[in-house]
Amino acid sequence: MKDILEPTVAYYDPQACDLQEFTALIDQTTSADTVPHAAAVEKNIPVYDMDDLRPSLEDPAKRRDILGEWARVLRQGAGVVALKKSYTDTTVLDEATQIYERIIAEEKEVHIHCRIGETPEDISAIRVALGECDTLIGGDLVVSAGAKTLALMATGRTKAVVNNHEVITGDFTRDTEFQIPSDRLELSLEARLKDGLTLFDAARLAEKVMGDSIYSNMIVFGACWQLGLIPVGHDAIGKAIELNGAKVADNLRAFEVGRWAALNAEKLAEALDAGVVDMPQSLDERIATRLEHLTAYQSARLATRYRKLVDGIEDARLKEAVADGYHKLLSYKDEYEVARLLQGTRAQAEEVFEGDLKVSYHLAPPMLPGKDAQGRPKKRRFGAWTDRLWPVLARMKRVRGTPLDPFGYTAERRMERRLIREYERDMKRLLASGRVDDAAVALAELPLSIRGFGPVKLANAERAAARREELWAALDGGASSGTLAAE
Repeated sequence: MKDILEPTVAYYDPQACDLQEFTALIDQTTSADTVPHAAAVEKNIPVYDMDDLRPSLEDPAKRRDILGEWARVLRQGAGVVALKKSYTDTTVLDEATQIYERIIAEEKEVHIHCRIGETPEDISAIRVALGECDTLIGGDLVVSAGAKTLALMATGRTKAVVNNHEVITGDFTRDTEFQIPSDRLELSLEARLKDGLTLFDAARLAEKVMGDSIYSNMIVFGACWQLGLIPVGHDAIGKAIELNGAKVADNLRAFEVGRWAALNAEKLAEALDAGVVDMPQSLDERIATRLEHLTAYQSARLATRYRKLVDGIEDARLKEAVADGYHKLLSYKDEYEVARLLQGTRAQAEEVFEGDLKVSYHLAPPMLPGKDAQGRPKKRRFGAWTDRLWPVLARMKRVRGTPLDPFGYTAERRMERRLIREYERDMKRLLASGRVDDAAVALAELPLSIRGFGPVKLANAERAAARREELWAALDGGASSGTLAAE
């Protein structure tokens, strides 16, 4: 068989384009016999397993055949080839994925520009120009107070209703010190809008009244309308919701809830506070809560172990520090605890959502192969079949920390058990010394700084270990409380 070199057309003009020829090209079917080197044909696209082809690509003759096949597919066939396992080292792909994820995250900062006029001629542009925003319907505090949004607003002209509910982002999993600067964001909006700003937790109101935070945007929209910020009639908005056809009754109700919220600030505050469970305030109450948690987490034996150490401390300040720090170490979140917490997820979701519910879980099991660009275990999607796994895995908590624990041999689990033993020795040594100053309290609270999971937790543990050495040096050397406080 001879390769025929056809003249290559670098540029096409309208006369060279034939619609029928193009239609025939894209309508053709890729059959396996036309792509003999492909491992499979999926959705009309040939898929090549590079693990199988890699030895052939080292042979010049076989390489020529494979490349020729790809050329025919690209020029005369499907126009796409899929190369499976083409990279043995996926670092470059993982890094590219991270870049695209950042781009997607930035694009999620959605700004929907809307102009309203009596006639089409009254609207000369689709987008709102800088400083010309009349009404901001703010479904998210971070985006509403962002630089791009602030630039669209003008003091004295713009009015806004903003949902100030805090949403935990993925940044928290990578930086355990990350916090949403809600106060600063609200101040930025107040500085720009003055009295033209209305803030309330629409997500929480939606959950309490509607049973789902998904209606928070419609509640904000209703509040805007009630404040006279949307120049469209009530009947017209109701008709638009009906035409949209998505949960019409619920969206109409959410709109009315927003109207009520705009007029009843005091009752709104009472509604948001109603049913809120107060966290235990006294030290004894907090210790009792932790005892209950440790019993559910592992067993009454573990709770007794916790209580024995805590009850042996007389100084209230040190006792509180140990109660917090020791509980943190004893209740590390492992596979059994994740299963215990997830086994009721489907039932909880079914109480909120209607219809055929499809639940999936995104997890990063450290025992599975593969790392992302930051060296962390890859996050994977697990389907509904895992609902049957959670109760079984949760009951296996009895083997936690024993030689029968299949997960207990990872570096992270070994570190967690070592930290418990180390902490118990430290507290025994500390109590024997009689020290109850700032250094002692800081040592007792040190486990609270070991947050996160996987590499994040390991890095925090290393920093805590260095700090532990500093504290023991201060305790053994008799450093003053004032010196340690300054550090």
